Amino acid sequence: MEILQQRSTTAQVWEAAEEFIRLFHRENHHAGDPRDRLAAVRAELAETGTYRHTPEELVHGARVAWRNSNRCIGRLYWNSLRVRDRRELADADDIAAQCFEHLREATNGGRVRPTITVFAPDAPDRPGPLIWSEQLVRYAGYGDHHSVTVGDARNAPLTEALLRLGWSGGPGTPFDLLPLVVQGVDDKPRWFDTPRDAVLEVPIGHPDEEGWADWELRWHAVPAISNMCLEIGGIHYPAAPFNGWYMGTEIGARNLADTDRYNLLPAVARRLGLDTSSERSLWKDRALVELNRAVLHSFDRAGVTIADHHSESRRFLSHLEREERKGREVGADWSWIVPPISGSATPVFHRTYEDRPSSTSYVHHPGAQDRAQGRDLV
Repeated sequence: MEILQQRSTTAQVWEAAEEFIRLFHRENHHAGDPRDRLAAVRAELAETGTYRHTPEELVHGARVAWRNSNRCIGRLYWNSLRVRDRRELADADDIAAQCFEHLREATNGGRVRPTITVFAPDAPDRPGPLIWSEQLVRYAGYGDHHSVTVGDARNAPLTEALLRLGWSGGPGTPFDLLPLVVQGVDDKPRWFDTPRDAVLEVPIGHPDEEGWADWELRWHAVPAISNMCLEIGGIHYPAAPFNGWYMGTEIGARNLADTDRYNLLPAVARRLGLDTSSERSLWKDRALVELNRAVLHSFDRAGVTIADHHSESRRFLSHLEREERKGREVGADWSWIVPPISGSATPVFHRTYEDRPSSTSYVHHPGAQDRAQGRDLV
């Protein structure tokens, strides 16, 4: 099995390293003049082909990578990111255990804390470890979404691959927790059962319709992305799961509503007695709003952190203003920043943005999406 990794020349690493080190010293005045640190990094690069970030550089780099995330609307809080430095770990067992501990700490009893755990980086002589799973928490999908799927249709290929690999499957509900798939250095990918105590789930009910409880809908509290690479100053950390907290539309307008996910809009419309004979009745729109009301109501009732798209849109504009006052340009991808419902009712809709690349960022490397679907897992 071939794992595709990004490769950089020493000259490219130095260019990115110099840019980041100067940024770090400029934004952390206690660090002083960067010349001594730049000389040390250059010498280490010449000797080993790579260099090691100081703990302070790692923390700032992970936070700046969030600040640079063009697709994230919640960047106002970038400087609050908790960084768990686990760079000494490259073995799958250790990584899986720390991923589950990450979930426990980030959940924080429902008061979700933005958190990242950083494992061993790529080195010139070997790639670093990988987390194949798209997120630390994913629900199984049994079947073919073109016909009938129980659970999350997006995860049907991964579920099938795990079953072939020896996973016995869950009880067969729409919300069975999938194992976490981790590949350690010089190892093949392996799966690890997700401990129940590491995952807080929120039952989804409607504020006005009591019958929704019959569906036994739920969703997990922490959206921890795990198949993106953290890049800081030319160094690649391919296993660095990170989370903020959910915006309600991620669950109510995408995860539960998309036709290739849970596809709940027809069921919601029937529950509400809406006319589904024609799309001109706007039954999809009405069902979508009620599903999103249910998500926000349920997280609030459970005391679990969640943002709504109107508040988060205003906060994003506050982030833009704050960054501009500091002389920093903010990149953004309009198609991701604008919420998937009521876009024109939010202030982020009525602006244009530039999708700015950065050498300190979270990126999908080649093969990451295929691995998340379990391709070549068996």
